[in-house]
Amino acid sequence: MQIEAKMDKSLPPNVHVSTHPCLQAKLSQLRASSTNARETKALVHEIALILGVEALAAGLTTSKGLDSTTPLGFSYTTTTVAPTTVSLVPILRSGLGMLDALQTLLPNPVPVHHLGLFREPTTLEPVEYYNNLPYTRPTAGSPSNAPNSVASELAILLDPVIATGGTCAAAIQTLKEWGVKRVLVIAVLGAVPGLERAAGEWPEGTEIWVSGVDESVTDRGMIKPGLGDVGDRLFLTIGK
Repeated sequence: MQIEAKMDKSLPPNVHVSTHPCLQAKLSQLRASSTNARETKALVHEIALILGVEALAAGLTTSKGLDSTTPLGFSYTTTTVAPTTVSLVPILRSGLGMLDALQTLLPNPVPVHHLGLFREPTTLEPVEYYNNLPYTRPTAGSPSNAPNSVASELAILLDPVIATGGTCAAAIQTLKEWGVKRVLVIAVLGAVPGLERAAGEWPEGTEIWVSGVDESVTDRGMIKPGLGDVGDRLFLTIGK
């Protein structure tokens, strides 16, 4: 806790590190090599749920909706969240472990768009292999820089581990080019260099929420001490 608080002071202003005691305890449990796949899935979900509450409290606002009636017949004005168009964007594969938690928190169903990115083993730079963000076909005579009418105002990017930051930064750039106005990144763990890189990709449009921070990454791009490869731990593909 004290180490993370020190590092938090040196992180970019758009990076937010949770100090929730339950979150920190669950992160400690997730780090253990003895934690099996079922426990890993539960812990990633629970961490995403706690962190998602904090991130959405800061990233959303409320607005008045339509009038409705209670079971006792009293009238009241409903409350909705803003912005009205939100998308969830898990990075494959590991981001899928956080998806259910965010779907639970949001008051209404929202679109889920998947981004597939992997790190090239030698350069550690991101390579995109899947993207199902919807685009509108421009009409004849429309300007080349016309906004994409189907892009959400807010994209919630689910990336459990931000190590070198290359994958997260590439995803943020993709979402910016898609046409979103803001990106809210939710991550289980980040390394200082990776968080700095991701936060600097589009600082005016991005806020990053993370439950823990480690200082460095290994030569292979793994966070040290970290928690291993979340995707492998979730889907039992360790040693592939």
